Amino acid sequence: MDVQNATIEGLLTELAAGRTTAAALVAAYRARIEAHDRGGQRLNSIRLVNPEADALAAASDARTTDRRPLEGIPILVKDNIATGDAQPTTAGSLALEGAKAARDATVVTKLREAGAVLLGKTNLTEFANILAVGMPSGYSSLGGQVLNPYATEVDARGTPYVLPGGSSSGSAVAVAAGLAAGAIGTETSGSLLSPANMNGLVTVKPTVGLVSRAGIIPIAHSQDTAGPMTRTVRDAALLLGVLAGPDPLDAATLHAPAAPDYLSALDRDGLRGARIGVPGDPSEPGNDVYYGPQPTLVKAVMERAIAALQDGGATVVRANIPTEGWLPGPACEFPLLNRNPESPQRHQVARIPSVFVYELKHDMALYLRDWARETGMRSLGDLVAFNATHAGRALRFGQDIFLAAAGTRGDLSEPEYRAARRHDLLASRTHGLDAYMDRHRLDAVLFPAATGAAIAAKAGYPSVLVPAGFIKGVQGRATPDYPLGATFAGRAWSEASLLRLAYAFEQATSARRPPAL
Repeated sequence: MDVQNATIEGLLTELAAGRTTAAALVAAYRARIEAHDRGGQRLNSIRLVNPEADALAAASDARTTDRRPLEGIPILVKDNIATGDAQPTTAGSLALEGAKAARDATVVTKLREAGAVLLGKTNLTEFANILAVGMPSGYSSLGGQVLNPYATEVDARGTPYVLPGGSSSGSAVAVAAGLAAGAIGTETSGSLLSPANMNGLVTVKPTVGLVSRAGIIPIAHSQDTAGPMTRTVRDAALLLGVLAGPDPLDAATLHAPAAPDYLSALDRDGLRGARIGVPGDPSEPGNDVYYGPQPTLVKAVMERAIAALQDGGATVVRANIPTEGWLPGPACEFPLLNRNPESPQRHQVARIPSVFVYELKHDMALYLRDWARETGMRSLGDLVAFNATHAGRALRFGQDIFLAAAGTRGDLSEPEYRAARRHDLLASRTHGLDAYMDRHRLDAVLFPAATGAAIAAKAGYPSVLVPAGFIKGVQGRATPDYPLGATFAGRAWSEASLLRLAYAFEQATSARRPPAL
């Protein structure tokens, strides 16, 4: 079989018909990992192949009745998601090298219960890109640098000219390169959307609370979530249906409505009658932040995408989001000194979302207490101290964000934190997406690439990114063509509606093409 481009649904059909086996799929993906990730272009997307994968596949093949939704499908998970097996859970950090988890994260439990074969763990931007200012996406001190399979050239320091997107870089690259049928990544603000965009994939950044975060190394509980990364919208809908649902270990999931059948929501004619906002109105340049500053090639791809929406029967409303100009308000940004030795902005003030800085210390302590085993790390302070002691290996880009977070109280009692969170919700939700969608009676908002990640993430609202075309070049340097996606964002719990729109768009455009490995 051509596993490089096989869909999850296609593999399920082949498995059910007896034309292949889970063991054969694991062997085929392992061969591709050796050929392209360990050898060939050395994409470096896989942190570890699960030593139990063959046994899991054999057990799946032995199951002749009561076939489950993902029976025999090899799936990768990001290495900040706990697995209660022989695989460590490290977040790409030397400080957590060899650290095991007390048990499976809830999303891993759901994958296992659905019949998936855990193929391994993927590399990522270290600690999901909350360690240092200016760390390249896909880099970690433990895992090294992940490469984009569409454009693998690196500079003299080993940093890719075309980045793989972060922080779920390994998950995205592995799926794009056909090293697994699908993968699970995580996002706080853009960490699913960005790598999916850069690697020509489909992803769903769910409403916060739709998918359990229990057992996932955190950044900020206000915005953290996990989500699927696949090559098609149908596969994303299938995986999301497996992952969604309440979990007593994650209070946010207990308020979510029952998840619908996302597959049944898909409709080739799903654009007809939809109203889609395009926040790009040049008559109001102060708020034209999504479409106005985009390069010419990006604008061309997005204009074709907008034309496809209109051809499919959607009404496009061009109007800016009213709060965008003041979304990053003063209460919402934590200033810190950038001491990254490789950053062009070294010794300048960097501004990090305040909610991330304050929630990180609090949430990391809970993960290390309740989930981490076989490690001496029990607090953010322990991680900071380890990194400082092993700076030659652990701190190529510094740890300025960790240092800022370590200086907070860690109990979320600071008035600055509470003010930042209130402002985030007011600007992104009440006077942001809610007001915008109400005023124009919208079903979704269309953003270029992952540019709408922050406003949807601050609101806790869902986004679906789907391939839209290709661009080339980085800061005047010629590169091979690499993907560009389009993001459909909407209100809380609107994943089914967004998937319907994304599916119709995908079927109309067929914009994805695999990398030439």
